[in-house]
Amino acid sequence: MKIVVLDGYTENPGDLSWDALKALGELVVYDRTPADRIVERIGDAQAIILNKTPISKETMDSCKNIKYIGVLATGYNVVDYEAAKARGIPVTNIPTYGTDAVGQFAIALLLEICHHIGHHDKAVKEGRWENCADWCFWDYPLIELAGKTMGIIGFGRIGQTTGRIAKALGMEIIACDESPNETGRKIANYLTLDELYAQSDVIALHAPLFPSTQGMINKNSIAKMKDGVIILNNSRGPLVVEQDLADALNSGKVYAAGLDVVSTEPIKGDNPLLKAKNCIITPHISWAPRESRQRLMDIAVNNLRSFIEGNPVNVVNK
Repeated sequence: MKIVVLDGYTENPGDLSWDALKALGELVVYDRTPADRIVERIGDAQAIILNKTPISKETMDSCKNIKYIGVLATGYNVVDYEAAKARGIPVTNIPTYGTDAVGQFAIALLLEICHHIGHHDKAVKEGRWENCADWCFWDYPLIELAGKTMGIIGFGRIGQTTGRIAKALGMEIIACDESPNETGRKIANYLTLDELYAQSDVIALHAPLFPSTQGMINKNSIAKMKDGVIILNNSRGPLVVEQDLADALNSGKVYAAGLDVVSTEPIKGDNPLLKAKNCIITPHISWAPRESRQRLMDIAVNNLRSFIEGNPVNVVNK
């Protein structure tokens, strides 16, 4: 089997090995593939592996040897999976590989908002503490989380992981999810979305991107929130109407936001959040610890191996 990885760099910038995938066939790995070279690079490959390289119906029409499409991520909207289904091509994804990493990162964003550790470290190294008239100083209000309420929208594995960590910090946890379960009830009280908006000091987004959730954080939903709420999003950028959030940050309605995702990635220079007050933006790295990427690699290999053996797993277009 000929296997082509179209954009392997973010998964493996050099600290992991492709050897397990190489053992399954003739492997070619590209760091990145521009749109005008996708068909050329797939060529006569039977298995293609990708992360964000789009695979359209037209690409499948041009590359008739494709028998398998593996996505190196949980989200798979970059593939026309219905067109693949019509051709009998299974599309697989990677579920649950980064649960702990993403939950940890959500809390890291919150702690940075509460303490501005990076800013104060920089201030000390610039000599401000050395030349300070007092024995300490701080440039932002410092926030204690114990006793405050975190509302989590989307309370699956990642949402529950974030909730457990926040609960360990002394926070009260409430959640909104379409499928409440007993595991979740041990961590949080389930409420309606409007109740969550009204009661939360911190709102963490861990919802999938569906038509029903796209743009759910907007001027109308923000108006239902407490003054001075903190918003965290390391789920999907399009959950947020970015101009509305920027306006709320600039007015003070929202105290701060911690974001690891935006609507268009890489971020565009005209994104209004780049100039918004109290807005931390990181470049979509919640998923990226080495341990998490190794799990992703292991699952990707197992997905392809299972397909070759006739028992495909993690198929999203059955």
